[in-house]
Amino acid sequence: MAKKIHLRVVTPDAVKAELSADMVIMRCNTGDMGVLPGHEACSAVLDYGVLRIMNEGSEERRMAVFGGVAQIRDDVVSILANSAEWPEDIDHAKVEAARDAAQRRLQEETDDMDIARDQVLLRRSLVQLEVSTYSTLNKPSS
Repeated sequence: MAKKIHLRVVTPDAVKAELSADMVIMRCNTGDMGVLPGHEACSAVLDYGVLRIMNEGSEERRMAVFGGVAQIRDDVVSILANSAEWPEDIDHAKVEAARDAAQRRLQEETDDMDIARDQVLLRRSLVQLEVSTYSTLNKPSS
């Protein structure tokens, strides 16, 4: 049996994932980081992005992760995220409305704090939209 990575994703509200994977790719503040079994121990600061969880063949799951930290040690990836959502947890219509509202406000605002807030809201909604549509896409082929 091939060696696996144990992945645990925890938010302040709940344990969002506890599973095994062949590879995990996460969005860090310095770019994407891929983790395979045997990865050296390290920690990383997470950005808003898509967490990709891959297993043998063409199985791949995606989760929206919004900031936090990841610790990698002994084939265990522990993610403490501010927020995380599976595709089935995302209300696509609500997120599209939030994206449109943030884009509209960004075109009108001049206050730096409001602009920064709406840029974060826009990034969040774009990640949610990407992840929410994934469950309807074909799985990657091997």
